[in-house]
Amino acid sequence: MRDITIARSYAETLVELARRAGDLDGWGTMIDEVAAAVAGDQRLVRFLETPRVSAREKNAVIGKAFADRFPRLFVRFLQAVVTQRRQHLIGEIAFEYHAIVDQLEGRVHADVTLAVEPDPALARSITDQLSGVLGKTVVPNFVVRPDILGGTIVRIGDTVMDGSVKHRLARLRTRMLSGVAAAGGGR
Repeated sequence: MRDITIARSYAETLVELARRAGDLDGWGTMIDEVAAAVAGDQRLVRFLETPRVSAREKNAVIGKAFADRFPRLFVRFLQAVVTQRRQHLIGEIAFEYHAIVDQLEGRVHADVTLAVEPDPALARSITDQLSGVLGKTVVPNFVVRPDILGGTIVRIGDTVMDGSVKHRLARLRTRMLSGVAAAGGGR
């Protein structure tokens, strides 16, 4: 099985546990904390990955480290991940967890590129318009790129909606040049 499929399966289990606990956001924060700790600490990675320490010993350390910070079921989930030697997937499990929760809650993430930093009113207006068009709650990630000159470029997954001034000018130029060529080179 591919790692992404395995991570998705673990994330689905984590979502179900979080739903039972009635705390999707809280459990998302917890898996993010664990993923950040693993990504940011090479000693922790080496400890989790070494075959010299048994899964039972690793799980004992995890239990002691998180028993007072996280719910028992969450700690047991982490221990199951370690027992199955899938600790290298914790970051991907966190990513997939959020993707599943977004889908359940009707959220979609969009990269919104503008020529200038949006003020709060413009940001809210863009978010509301996109939410209305898509019929979902849009969570925007604003990116500033002065080279687009103006307008907006929206990327949602593989879909790109380019309403930038730069793109519009390029289309106008292409139409004008094809019109000149069709008219005999402009003579």
